[in-house]
Amino acid sequence: QVQLVESGGGLVQAGGSLRLSCTASRSMFNSDRMGWYRQAPGKLREWIATITRGGRTNYHDSVKGRFTISRNNTKNTVYLQMNSLKPDDTAVYYCTAGTNVRFINWGQGTQVTVSS
Repeated sequence: QVQLVESGGGLVQAGGSLRLSCTASRSMFNSDRMGWYRQAPGKLREWIATITRGGRTNYHDSVKGRFTISRNNTKNTVYLQMNSLKPDDTAVYYCTAGTNVRFINWGQGTQVTVSS
């Protein structure tokens, strides 16, 4: 049973924008936290941003000021608005949900490619 589905990835030029969406089942959307990670080729998966059930957000320094995480409670969807994209942002982006201690559930990922 698929519970987290990402969409919105694609190819964009440097300086451009993309908005990723993560649609969750109701039970998954009610997790303590939801977030985004990314994994570039040959690198470890890294945390990008988190949003709590109450709407509190937190960001990795590398994306602070460029990326915005938000949630639409009526659509069970979490978004990642990505602006001023750089080639270093190229990666597979994963949506995740979990407790305040650790993330438990993961989506299949969506590819983001930023060309220079």
